[in-house]
Amino acid sequence: MISLSSIRIHADDGVGVALRDLPAGETALGVPLGVTIPRGHKFALRAHRPGEVVIKYGQPIGVATGAIAPGDHVHSHNLVTALAGELVYAPGAATLAAAKAVDQPQWQGYRRADGRVATRNEIWILPTVGCVAITAEQIAREATARHAGRVDGVHAFTHPHGCSQLGDDLTGTRATLAGLAANPNAAGVLLIGLGCESNQLDALLASIPEAARAKVRTLTSQAVGDEHAVAAGLIDELVEQATSARREPCPLSALTVGLKCGGSDGLSGLTANPLLGRFADRLAAAGGTPVLTEIPEIFGAEQALLARAVDRQTFEAGAALVNRFKRYFLDQGQPVSENPSPGNIAGGITTLEEKSLGAVQKAGQAPLTHVVDYGDPAPLGGLALLEAPGNDAVSSTALAASGCTMILFTTGRGTPLGFPVPTVKIASNAALASGKPHWVDFDASIALEDRATADDRFLDTLLAIASGAQTAAERQGQRTISIWKRGVTL
Repeated sequence: MISLSSIRIHADDGVGVALRDLPAGETALGVPLGVTIPRGHKFALRAHRPGEVVIKYGQPIGVATGAIAPGDHVHSHNLVTALAGELVYAPGAATLAAAKAVDQPQWQGYRRADGRVATRNEIWILPTVGCVAITAEQIAREATARHAGRVDGVHAFTHPHGCSQLGDDLTGTRATLAGLAANPNAAGVLLIGLGCESNQLDALLASIPEAARAKVRTLTSQAVGDEHAVAAGLIDELVEQATSARREPCPLSALTVGLKCGGSDGLSGLTANPLLGRFADRLAAAGGTPVLTEIPEIFGAEQALLARAVDRQTFEAGAALVNRFKRYFLDQGQPVSENPSPGNIAGGITTLEEKSLGAVQKAGQAPLTHVVDYGDPAPLGGLALLEAPGNDAVSSTALAASGCTMILFTTGRGTPLGFPVPTVKIASNAALASGKPHWVDFDASIALEDRATADDRFLDTLLAIASGAQTAAERQGQRTISIWKRGVTL
């Protein structure tokens, strides 16, 4: 049920959601409100006893800590999480639908020799270690001035890691950099090392898939005289190779797209995330590759996602990934439910279950076909679940390293940050979209009025960006990476 002022998402829900600030005394969804309900926040549609489960999205989002009357504000003062630790999951019975090979919308992309398709034709400079990060940035600025207009851009993606790391921590840094080097949007890659770091160039190069190594050049700064002059020659060579690429018509199925949310509010699960979910369903059905991540932000909603696994192996890999991530929290003495963030709470989200049930809507209803470890490439075709934390920069970097050539980033609070591949910001509410046009690329709130029109406009926006139209983050020069630091530092 929906009105202009509020919505009941599922017939089983015991709460409604305000679509605008609702004053005390107003009637919403047939219930007189006892207090003012801010936009995006919940109000009770029926009475709840202390300890009773509260339902939203047709699923439990926590338990009442006291008596809740119809029309009461339902939030952190009277609702708490029911999440604890690891769980035993039951598989579902999903089947993989056949891809639709005809009548796919077209976009203009760069076809690579390995069969993948890029949305950008850029040169990326990746330092092996933080010691040469500023050098990499200087070299990128020099190359940008020298080659303006010849490629879509020359970018250095810097980080503070690569030395004083051990074991899995070093392996994760190396795998992420190798994945970024293999991303189709990088037509050429220059790896810059210092020479004495743990993350040695030879080991990093060996971690890059063989099919991508032909586009990679390496430079050890300690081994040359003027590293800027040597780098200039290597980049000139890469640019010459890259300029032979031309955009050509490609089907929707050629897209590999990351699904991400950051700074969610109470409307994210009603507008922006379902908008992504409907696109993800269409992309997966066409044979394309949507990639979902942020494992801690599916806690409480994982059973429905895992039930969509196409086979027992995929289900078991997904269940193991979720429980492994929970164990990561528990081994640090932290609760698995230490979420939502202060911004989420201010926007109306109370518990992690509620946040997760809204977040997983980005993946629609597509069958789960792949489970991917952090730093590994996502196989093409169908919905993939990628290991990474919820942190915006870390998870978005992981999506780029997995092979995503675009990231669809929903937000209810707003952020200017962008990542190595085009990062499309989708606002959950009109106030954010109108107030921050230099951050936001699409206003998903229009889906409340006309879902079909919103879906069509969204698809047109994505295909234009995939074909070369710049995102707001690209126009603002917002391009960064962040690598997941999990181990000790020497």
